[in-house]
Amino acid sequence: MTNSYSAALLILLGLFLLGGVISFAKQGLSKMIITALGVCSALALASGVMRWK
Repeated sequence: MTNSYSAALLILLGLFLLGGVISFAKQGLSKMIITALGVCSALALASGVMRWK
């Protein structure tokens, strides 16, 4: 496992936001909202993976 709880938290946040992207896409909401959530999800996942040791 990891000693870095912030990395695990960032990965969980990224996965949560990714679920929101999928949900919003199924509901047919604005593409701008979906894009913003997707970018935030990607950033959170990337930073979580980079912090993982």
